[in-house]
Amino acid sequence: MREQMITRPDGTRIYAQITGAENGPAVVFSNSLGTTLQLWDPILPLLPEGLRILRYDMRGHGRSDVPDAPYTMGQLISDAEAVCDAFDVRDAMFVGLSVGGMIAQGLAVKRPDLIRAMVLSNTAAKIGNPKLWQDRISFITANGMAAASDEIMRRWFGRDFYATPAMTPWKAMVEATSVTGYTGVCAAIAGTDFYTPTSGLRIPTLGIAGTEDGSTPPDLVRETTDLIPGSHFALIRRAGHLPCVEKPAEFATHLCDFLSATGHLAQAGD
Repeated sequence: MREQMITRPDGTRIYAQITGAENGPAVVFSNSLGTTLQLWDPILPLLPEGLRILRYDMRGHGRSDVPDAPYTMGQLISDAEAVCDAFDVRDAMFVGLSVGGMIAQGLAVKRPDLIRAMVLSNTAAKIGNPKLWQDRISFITANGMAAASDEIMRRWFGRDFYATPAMTPWKAMVEATSVTGYTGVCAAIAGTDFYTPTSGLRIPTLGIAGTEDGSTPPDLVRETTDLIPGSHFALIRRAGHLPCVEKPAEFATHLCDFLSATGHLAQAGD
C-alpha cells in the first residue's frame, strides 16, 4: 500500500491510498457523506486480483483536513481529480456512492481522460433540495453529530441491518465525523444539479440502488442512470443506502460483472 497527502491550492490536504497491482487497471472509490474510505472494506476482499485500487477521504472526512465550511461540488470534484493525478491514474473505473456518485458525474464531464466507466451507487444528479440540506446543516451545527446519528442510520440501513451489532461501527463513524466537514459537504450537495451535464455523458455506466434506501430511493437512482444512453441498472433487495456494507457479496458481484462487461477486468490479466 502507498499512502499520500495531496495538498490542494487552498492548503487542504487530502488523504489517499493505493493498493494492488502496480500496472493493473485502476478502480477509484469515492465515499458517501459521513464515511471514510473504510466504507469499501467489506467488498475489497471480494474483488479479483490484478486491480489497482485507489481510495481517498474527501475533505472534511477521515484523515483528510477539515477546512472551514461550506464546500462546493467544484472543490470536491477537483480534489478527486488531484488524487487521480497524484497517482497517475487514467482510464479508471470510478465507483462513487451518494455524494461520491455526484463527484463521479462531475469528474467524468470535466476530465474524460480519467474515467472510462463509472458505477453510480445510491446517488443522483440532484439529491434533495436546498431547504432540506439547510435544515440538516442547522440542526447538526446546533446539536452535533451524535444527535443526528440515529436518524442517519435509519436512512442508511434496511430493516435487516438497522440496530444490529453490525451497525455499531458505522454509527460510530458518523459520530466521529467533524461537524464542519459534514455540513461543508451538505452545502456542496445542496448546490448541485447535474441533470444536464450527466445527460451528455457517453461512457459505460452502472447504477446500483437499494430497495430500502431512505436517502436516494431506487427510482431516483434509476432516473439518473437512465440519463446516460446504454447504461445498466441493478437493484439490491433488502438493502439501504450503503449496499456495499449490508450486501457486500451482491454488490461485489454486480461490480465484477460490470468490470468484465466493460473489458476493464480483462486488462488485469494483460
